Amino acid sequence: MARKHHSDSSSSEDEKRVARRQHMKSSEDDRRKRRGNGRNSESEASEEEVRHEREIRRGRDDGERVEKRRGDANLARDSEREDRRTRSGQDDEIEENGHKSRKDDRGSERKSRHEADNDGSKKVEGRRHKDYRDSESDRGDRSRRSERRSERGREDDYEEGEYKDRDNRYSKHVDREDDRKERRMDRERERERERDRRHGENGDRDKRRIKKDKNESEVEAKGLKTNGDGKENDAAKVQPNVGMDVVANMGRSGGVYIPPFKLARMMKEVEDKSSVEYQRMTWDALRKSINGLVNKVNSTNIKNILPELFAENLIRGRGLFCRSCMKSQMASPGFTEVFAALVAVVNTKFPEVGDLLLRRIILQLQRAYKRNDKPQLLAAVKFIAHLVNQQVVHELIALELLTLLLDKATDDSVEVAVGFVTECGSLLQDISPRGMHGIFERFRGILHEGEIDKRVQFLIEGLFALRKAKFQGHPAIRDDLDLVDEEDQLTHEVSLADNIDPEIALDIFKPDPQFTENEKRYEELKKQMLGEESGDEDADPDDEDAGSDSDDEDEQDSEEEDEEQMKIRDETETNLINLRRTIYLTIMSSVDFEEAGHKLLKIKLEPGQEMELCIMLLECCSQERTYLRYYGLLGQRFCMINKIHQENFETCFVQQYSMIHRLETNKLRNVAKFFAHLLGTDALPWNVLSYIRLTEEDTTSSSRIFIKILFQELSEHLGIRLLNERLSNPSMQDSFDSIFPKDNPKNTRFAINFFTSIGLGGITENLREYLKNMPRLIMQQQKAISESESGSDSSSSESESSSSESSESESESDDKHRKKRRRH
Repeated sequence: MARKHHSDSSSSEDEKRVARRQHMKSSEDDRRKRRGNGRNSESEASEEEVRHEREIRRGRDDGERVEKRRGDANLARDSEREDRRTRSGQDDEIEENGHKSRKDDRGSERKSRHEADNDGSKKVEGRRHKDYRDSESDRGDRSRRSERRSERGREDDYEEGEYKDRDNRYSKHVDREDDRKERRMDRERERERERDRRHGENGDRDKRRIKKDKNESEVEAKGLKTNGDGKENDAAKVQPNVGMDVVANMGRSGGVYIPPFKLARMMKEVEDKSSVEYQRMTWDALRKSINGLVNKVNSTNIKNILPELFAENLIRGRGLFCRSCMKSQMASPGFTEVFAALVAVVNTKFPEVGDLLLRRIILQLQRAYKRNDKPQLLAAVKFIAHLVNQQVVHELIALELLTLLLDKATDDSVEVAVGFVTECGSLLQDISPRGMHGIFERFRGILHEGEIDKRVQFLIEGLFALRKAKFQGHPAIRDDLDLVDEEDQLTHEVSLADNIDPEIALDIFKPDPQFTENEKRYEELKKQMLGEESGDEDADPDDEDAGSDSDDEDEQDSEEEDEEQMKIRDETETNLINLRRTIYLTIMSSVDFEEAGHKLLKIKLEPGQEMELCIMLLECCSQERTYLRYYGLLGQRFCMINKIHQENFETCFVQQYSMIHRLETNKLRNVAKFFAHLLGTDALPWNVLSYIRLTEEDTTSSSRIFIKILFQELSEHLGIRLLNERLSNPSMQDSFDSIFPKDNPKNTRFAINFFTSIGLGGITENLREYLKNMPRLIMQQQKAISESESGSDSSSSESESSSSESSESESESDDKHRKKRRRH
């Protein structure tokens, strides 16, 4: 309304001003125009200044606003809200008061303008400009306040939204935690209820029996005190105390630990062998013995454990034996086949034990299958598989189990079925090939459906490959666990759908009214099984001594044979590999060669293992990027300490030179420098160079590089003069003939050219002189040969002449004899 009123007043003023201008004189119009132009310029300058001031104020306001936000962010959010609300209320009041005052001012201004219209256009125009400036400032102030309110509203809404989100998150988190706690509490309550249901009745029964036994013992003790003799009274005094102590110390789970010697003494002190206390002690002893034997059994000592196991009353403790086998197999599934072999042997003597164990395993399998307990299911399935291999369990149970697992195929069920077939597939393939064909067809169908995981599909493919290989590596029974003949084995058959009674009461102690009789019967049965005949005790002592001597001799012979057979040969060279590892780590971890030599000498080497030290040292040297003098000094130290190492390094030199063509250039250089160091320090004798034959036919490119580096290192270490003296030593010429050959001029020229090309022509002076004198030597040799030939010819002519002369003389003598005969 204020703006509308202002616009109407300005339009009426313009009309009046135009009318007055028309009636005024031209001079006055010009002056007014001049004055109006000056005032307009002044008003424009003032407006620019006002705008500049407004921008400055806005910048200041913005900076103050940012600083307030940063400072107020650390304060409490509730206090900010209240402050902002109070500020907004005050601003609204100020704005309302300002608006009223501005209305009054505008009214007074309008009146004053209407009254001052007649005073002149100067005042009118000034008022108009002033009103315009005031209206602009009012508009700017209002826009700024509206912007501030909108910003404050946005901030308040944003903060309220943040608070609400945080409250919602916290409330949800608290609700989740409460739900989890309630679930845990419910589970614990359910477990406690199940425990109470399972063990409540048994515990009540035990308490009733214990009370009943106490009352009976007290009644018997009173009767003995009143009616019996003194001895009986003493026994009655002792026996109830012992029984009460045992009952007090032993609860359902065994109670307080009693040492074995103390338990045996307590059992001896009890005279009534049929009492409940004595039965309790024998029960605990039986339980501990069976647990110890089952936990101790393995594939090597199973034959020794079986007699000890049969010595215990397995008829009375069959429940304990089954429980111990199942717990041990669950704890260590890797020994399942051992426990199966143990159960197979026990099953031949006591079939009820095998039947009870099978029922309990099937019940465990059913529970694990319903609860989706995969580890327990795998253990139960593996136990059944090995019992099928031992033919304690019928193969129909195996096929029924596989059908159950593959009926509704899941990843876990298929994986369990694959493991089961892997364990007992070899036997099932022989016994029921049709059943196995159906099972594998089901596996093939699952594989074609492709609904299971890729990992399980790979397991099925591996099972098919194993079947194609006839289950190689997974035999039904290992040779060391094949303890029962097929004819002696008793096979049990229980369906998975039958109602099974696990007979848990067999695991709990119960007093037996016929305890002594049952123990005597089992003793007789034990003697029949273990072959402990009473007639052996009636043998003569002399026969026993003779028999004992012969037995001792046989035992000694058998022990010697066993020792000879038990000599183990380590074909895998594990000890040698460990020795090399130790030498390598010692060499690499030492700071200098002295420390390395000290540590390597501490290693205990067996006879013949000294060569490994030299080989490892040379190998480590060859593996380095560049040659390290560390290895040369270490090899020198070992050659100086023991002559065996020197001989071993000579052997290594020969072996390395023979295989030098197999080495890379870097390794070849390191090896050549290593042996050059040993030769230069006289740690290695120089006669090893006799193995090198420097001819074009006997050398390769690798061997020439080796010889080149070897002699260059020797010349750097010794100098060319000392090296030449060493090589021209008359006592060592036999060893150097292969390096400086003189048998053929071609080989001699090759050696001279080789050493000249590598910069060691100075060591070939003697060889050059020999090559120069070689024609003269050849002529001398030829002359000697010719002279020897001529000497042989002259001797033959002389012999011929002498023979001719002798023949002539003989002919003359014959003629003389003839003449004499004629004369006579």
